Amino acid sequence: MKHGYCHIPLAPLRLDPSDRSEMVSQVLFGECFEIIERAEKWSRIKLANDGYEGWLDNKQYEYLFADQFDFLKSKPGLKVAEHFARMQSNGQTMYLPFGSSLPYFDKGSFKIGKNEFEYLGKYSPLSSPGDAAIGFLNAPYLWGGKSILGIDCSGLTQCVFSVLNIQLPRDAYQQAELGDTINFVEECKEGDLAFFDNAEGRIIHVGMLLSDSRIIHASGKVRIDKLDHEGIYNEDSKSYSHKLRIIKRII
Repeated sequence: MKHGYCHIPLAPLRLDPSDRSEMVSQVLFGECFEIIERAEKWSRIKLANDGYEGWLDNKQYEYLFADQFDFLKSKPGLKVAEHFARMQSNGQTMYLPFGSSLPYFDKGSFKIGKNEFEYLGKYSPLSSPGDAAIGFLNAPYLWGGKSILGIDCSGLTQCVFSVLNIQLPRDAYQQAELGDTINFVEECKEGDLAFFDNAEGRIIHVGMLLSDSRIIHASGKVRIDKLDHEGIYNEDSKSYSHKLRIIKRII
């Protein structure tokens, strides 16, 4: 089994080995993975942090030795805790998205293989999930997205929790399996996760509670709405946009 890591700020993870294929998620800088299959232009990978699988362009990663992969999987390291964080690498500048990994990070620099990096921005852990989430406010909704340039509902919660040094699964229904159930909206606190289902009872949406029964979530864009026992009330449309299924406390 070969291993790799994403050496660019952000890379699409595709359902099939084609640039036209659906983007199921994104791979952030420093995230490592197993290479299940490698073809001429694409590799099927399995991410170490959440087990997500998909196809990644071969030009968008570099190899890791097995011992490096094992170390990074067991000790993922710090996370970038600001948007468009500036980093130097081999005389070039790149801007990292929030939640990117900083493996082997030590006093502003680190090295992966032959590549040396210098990073002087903010990094995890952050103490306030609300502050981390509000930084994404008005980011456009993007299926499979995990950055301020485009993000989906479970990508938002996964990214926010990553800078709290908590690894969540990628999809909302998987995240709903974690934590302790909160029975009443009035008992919620900042950082609790609320999950919403469709008519068939399938969980299709997640958001994170702020203070005063407000919820931040990605729906059209990252926005803040009110939450009550029925669901999310959208002030713009004067109607409920999502039906509440369950509230979970993970932190």
